[in-house]
Amino acid sequence: MSLIPNYLEERICLNVLANSVENAKACYEAAEGHVVLGVLSKNYDSDEAAIEDMKKYQEETDNALSVGLGAGDPNQSQMVSRISAVLQPQHVNQVFTGVGTSRALLGQKDTVINGLVSPTGKVGYVNIATGPLSSQAPSGEVPIETAIQLLKDMGGSSIKYFPMKGLAHKEEYQAVAKACAEYDFYLEPTGGIDLSNFEEIVQIAVDAGVKKIIPHVYSSIIDSATGDTKPEDVRTLLAMMEKILK
Repeated sequence: MSLIPNYLEERICLNVLANSVENAKACYEAAEGHVVLGVLSKNYDSDEAAIEDMKKYQEETDNALSVGLGAGDPNQSQMVSRISAVLQPQHVNQVFTGVGTSRALLGQKDTVINGLVSPTGKVGYVNIATGPLSSQAPSGEVPIETAIQLLKDMGGSSIKYFPMKGLAHKEEYQAVAKACAEYDFYLEPTGGIDLSNFEEIVQIAVDAGVKKIIPHVYSSIIDSATGDTKPEDVRTLLAMMEKILK
């Protein structure tokens, strides 16, 4: 099973939530494999339960598993690292301070590990205080370039920029995209992304020259009645990705 996500034209890979193994399979097929499927560690009572269940997702989607925290919950950081070490998924979600632990326990460099940083309201600066303790402290605002180099020091692959609230932080996001391109780092825009703003958000990253982009599209494409991510919306997003890269 490949440890590397299946990017469309080596550039864009979707990240959506999977409500069940069946839902994961349907979304995987709808995205023609250009997707990693988020399964949240927070939904399990123990490491063993998470590992046992997540293995089923891996088997049905050629390892397109994204081990999630659960709404960016920093208290899930250690559990994510522990279960990822066993599972060896294609994608791991981490708070800023959890990246080094995850990379060390994975023992390889292929799996994508993102590091969560947040908008600050200041263009060119991000908040890196997203860990279990640091998130309770005053905001840790650093230049985006410094955040990227710190993540590289820890073995991170990408910036998870959250919560974006769609295009509410557009100028800040453009600066993040520019820095990611300049410093050869991946970018994962997250929060408030839907079918109406997806194209513009991804286009900004593509135009900036970001090498690999993993947009997270979560609640906006979930069927509120079933809790499933809608495969037809995943198909729509894939068509948008193809259009952007034409």
